[in-house]
Amino acid sequence: MTEEVLTGGRGLTELRATAAVPGAGTLLRILRDGRPRTRSELASVTGLARSTVTQRVDALLASGLIGPAGEAASTGGRPPTTFSFRPDARVVVAADLGATHARLALTDMTGTVLAEERADLDIALGPEPVLDWVVDRGRALLDGAGREVTDLLGVGIGLPGPVEYSTGRAVNPPIMPGWDNFDVPGYVGARLPVPVLVDNDVNIMAVGEHHVAWPTASHLMFVKVATGIGCGIVSEGRVYRGAQGAAGDMGHIHVPSGAGRQCRCGNTGCLEAVASGAALAEALTAEGVPARGARDVVELSRNGSVPALRALRQAGRDVGEVLAASVNMFNPSVIVIGGALALAGDHLLAGVREIIYQRSLPLATEHLSIVSSTAGESAGVIGAAVTVIEHCLSPEHADTLVNRA
Repeated sequence: MTEEVLTGGRGLTELRATAAVPGAGTLLRILRDGRPRTRSELASVTGLARSTVTQRVDALLASGLIGPAGEAASTGGRPPTTFSFRPDARVVVAADLGATHARLALTDMTGTVLAEERADLDIALGPEPVLDWVVDRGRALLDGAGREVTDLLGVGIGLPGPVEYSTGRAVNPPIMPGWDNFDVPGYVGARLPVPVLVDNDVNIMAVGEHHVAWPTASHLMFVKVATGIGCGIVSEGRVYRGAQGAAGDMGHIHVPSGAGRQCRCGNTGCLEAVASGAALAEALTAEGVPARGARDVVELSRNGSVPALRALRQAGRDVGEVLAASVNMFNPSVIVIGGALALAGDHLLAGVREIIYQRSLPLATEHLSIVSSTAGESAGVIGAAVTVIEHCLSPEHADTLVNRA
């Protein structure tokens, strides 16, 4: 697998550079911007002969990925037919798997959610039971939408742990017993015979948020604050994963307030040990305010619990301590705060802003937006779907898809 551009379109110079003789996939990339075009326009854009364009367009029509979109204005003689992308021609099954929950969606090829469901599902059950649920419920969503498995473009899955993106395998995930090096794409692909792409859950949330709310932002950080804490990084329009896929694991950076606090990773003083939903719930319970996890903390805050509101504000400050250094190092234009604790309102966000603006360089924060997630709880499934769409509809892979139709 290769990293794919997150946005739907690329410049024509780049398109021409990707293939000496553009195939049907390159024409599809052009048409995905939603604007109908004639064969002549496509020939002009690509530099291909009219006969070659006709051949490519016919192949795309046969695949169902494009369709006639009416007639263009006539310049004399019969008006030429225009063609446009059909986003409903295929669908995607997208799964966002958390530590204790799962969200599944069926989307079209723009990432628009057609059907969705959520379930309490413990990732510690192991790969087979969890992935069987994804496959079974994915088939149910297809049936409910009146679609066949043959309509499926691919499956996207986000996992709550480190993932080697090139293989789709989790690597030493701390809260996922039995998942280490498990062949997730192979297991799911044997049951749903389509491309299966797997990534860390916060990476797919960053993709989803970028797609929904910040498509023109070149440098974005998405911070998930929930049972765990992680960060997805978008740089120059692409997910930045680092050398081994471990980029953004900010939950295990040491913070001063965490001194002596044991983290599930085995170290002490990690951000996750003091600012995650599990850590806040534990601290509140010790204060005599019972809470079992992030969602209880959110509910308490919504009901006006002063200890919960105070804990959320401090958690925001702790997250801000780590992000302030990241702002100076990475200089993003947007920081998005998401995850279960972000649903509590502005208290967490206020703490994050307080420390970032206090500790980061003025130049780095001059045009910085620090905001709550727009995509909300659907960020993960949208991001998983967009990851599949951009991979499967890229010029190099779309040619295979068209030839197979």
